[in-house]
Amino acid sequence: MEAVGRIDRSLKMGTLIYAVILSSLLFVCSRAEQLSSKECEDLGFTGLALCSDCNALAEYVKDQELLSDCRKCCTEDSDDSTSKIIYSGAILEVCMRKLVFYPEIVSFIEDEKEKFSSFKVQYSFNAPPKLIMLDDAGQQKETIRIDNWKREHILEFLREKLKPTSAI
Repeated sequence: MEAVGRIDRSLKMGTLIYAVILSSLLFVCSRAEQLSSKECEDLGFTGLALCSDCNALAEYVKDQELLSDCRKCCTEDSDDSTSKIIYSGAILEVCMRKLVFYPEIVSFIEDEKEKFSSFKVQYSFNAPPKLIMLDDAGQQKETIRIDNWKREHILEFLREKLKPTSAI
C-alpha cells in the first residue's frame, strides 16, 4: 500500500511539473508572436489596441488571419491599462490634400480644435489622419489612426485623454 501512495504522489508531482512547463512554453510562444509597433502599424493596427477589441472584432469578422494579426498587436486589458493614461498634448497629423475625404475631421478642425490649448494640427504630405499623443516633455507616446472617427469621437477622446489646462 505504501508503494501505491508513493507512485500516486510521484504522478501528481509529475503532472504539476508538466503543467508548469507547458504554461511557461505557452507564455514564451505567445510573447514570440507579438509584433513590433511598426509591423502592427503596417498591418493597420495602431493606437490603443486592447485584446478585448480583437474579441469584439471576432464577433463581426470571420477572417482568422486578420484576427490572428490583431491578437499579435494587442495588449491585455487591465484596470490600469489605457483608460487611465492622460497626455499633456496632442497633434492631429493629416495630409492637407486628403482632407476632402475626411469631412468629420475637417469639421472637428474648424469647430472644435480651439477648445484644446495643448492641441495642434500638423499637415504632412500623404499622411493618414492620426492623433499623436504627447507626454510632459512633448515626446510622442502614442499614435492613433482616426480615419473613420466621427467629430464627436475625436472630441470625446481628447476630453478624456488630454490634461485639462488651467486658465491663466
